[in-house]
Amino acid sequence: MEQPIHFYNQQGEKLAGTLHLPDRPAGCGVVFGHCFTCSRHTRIIREICTELAEKDVLALRFDFSGNGQSEGEFSASNYSKQITEMQTAATVIAEKGASRIGLAGHSMGAVIAVLTAARTRTVKAVCALAGRLSGLNATHFFSKKQLKELEDSGRVSFNSRGRSLQLSTKFFADAKQYDLPETVKLLEIPLMVVHGDADEVIPVQDAYLVKTLNPEYTELIVIPGADHMFSAEIHRTQTSKLVVKWFKEHLHEPL
Repeated sequence: MEQPIHFYNQQGEKLAGTLHLPDRPAGCGVVFGHCFTCSRHTRIIREICTELAEKDVLALRFDFSGNGQSEGEFSASNYSKQITEMQTAATVIAEKGASRIGLAGHSMGAVIAVLTAARTRTVKAVCALAGRLSGLNATHFFSKKQLKELEDSGRVSFNSRGRSLQLSTKFFADAKQYDLPETVKLLEIPLMVVHGDADEVIPVQDAYLVKTLNPEYTELIVIPGADHMFSAEIHRTQTSKLVVKWFKEHLHEPL
């Protein structure tokens, strides 16, 4: 069963979410974060959360501030803010009865999930879908003209998913605080990395690199033919089953 929910970030902004409630709760839960300019309604996220609940795992997908139905300005978003928002979401599912918690994210949401997991003791496992865990650079996002605008004015304008958006140099300065490869190396909880080998946004080579950074704790799954958004139903179905099975294994009740 799906249930709308809202909670507040540290700035007092209302964040919108959807709880997926299992019929037979097993005491574990997963929080899911979305990509750069997306929302909690991204199909791959919605379908994984639906299947998690069908397998007795509480799931919460939510919109980061400035995205979807959440309050806040997109231009004010950054890694630090989104990490605290995901930590708050983890507290929400703990209050709903999840004592064993996993985090997951798609694309930039995957980055936030990994960074949050590394800073949150209650998190027992983390899954990264199509994430750029090798680090962030403005050249990954913008054209030469836009980069010149960013350099000259300290801000850059762009359109994404029907929205006119802005980011400032503060976003990239904040991101530089976080050493993603080093974070992955130091993780001591299970990390699942799922990537399509036809990803046109973040090449699958990034996922292979992540596996080498922390081979002891990392499980890498490459989905043949899958693009960045897991657009094809066959790829979403395959990915959902693999992710749910993995979380069930790693969030099980200890003997």
